[in-house]
Amino acid sequence: MGSDQTSTRDSTEEKKSFSAKVKQELKEWGATLSVFIPLFLLFSGLVYEQRVIPSESMVPNLRVGDRVAVAKFAYGYNRHSVPFGMGKWLPLGDGTLFQRTPERGDVVVFEHPHFGRVMIKRVIGLPGDIVEMRGEQLFLNGEPVSTVFEGRLTYLPHGQRQSITARVYTETMDEKSWVTHQWDQGSRGDSTPVFEVPAGHVLFMGDNRDNSKDGRDLTGHCPARNGVVRDAGCSLPPGMAASDASIGFVPLDHLIGRAETVIFSTYRCRKQAGTDCLDGRIWKGL
Repeated sequence: MGSDQTSTRDSTEEKKSFSAKVKQELKEWGATLSVFIPLFLLFSGLVYEQRVIPSESMVPNLRVGDRVAVAKFAYGYNRHSVPFGMGKWLPLGDGTLFQRTPERGDVVVFEHPHFGRVMIKRVIGLPGDIVEMRGEQLFLNGEPVSTVFEGRLTYLPHGQRQSITARVYTETMDEKSWVTHQWDQGSRGDSTPVFEVPAGHVLFMGDNRDNSKDGRDLTGHCPARNGVVRDAGCSLPPGMAASDASIGFVPLDHLIGRAETVIFSTYRCRKQAGTDCLDGRIWKGL
């Protein structure tokens, strides 16, 4: 009888001991998270954050599944640069604190002016610049941008079964160089009207020139005046959904940060006969 009572008491004490350990562990985790989460939010809001590439508009330099480090301090801070899109719920006004203008050739993360979607493209035109595409050749302020043909590449785009062949070019602007693709079948963006970038805005393009809905697409722009697209801030035409509009000219206070490095990638090449694989990237600068 005494042995049974002792066994029951030991079992009860073990349960209490286990319960106390769980409570203590949860308490320690709570204390750790109460410090870590604010530090993480502060770091990702002010210093660097990670973004995942969702589309092929920046191929070959960025591919679907790439994890990119974005410098939040590069162009200053605004309501769009608050982590997790929380800026739209906070009492923050327009404008940017410590605002800096990007450089031509920067790869920038920003918020779509017409639709609350985060985008990533390359800066081509700065305020006051005149930009035009003529037969696949990019012109800046009336002069052709240095473009060197590097060869052809046939590959299978993400999520597609049909391969495409792209002409590969090295484009250089302001002593910065990057690689672009032009598909053999071309697109409407190969020739455009003249764009005159208004004050406080930039013009973006994707490196995958025939698979990027960017600043060349007129759906997000104000109507042209005398053949030149130069205004910003117009309402979309009646019946057009915001999600169908292009980015148009992007205000500087919509910039989130500069994409600097591909940290790692989940991109996997799907090969078929006659196709190539794009190079992998780990800790590769942009």
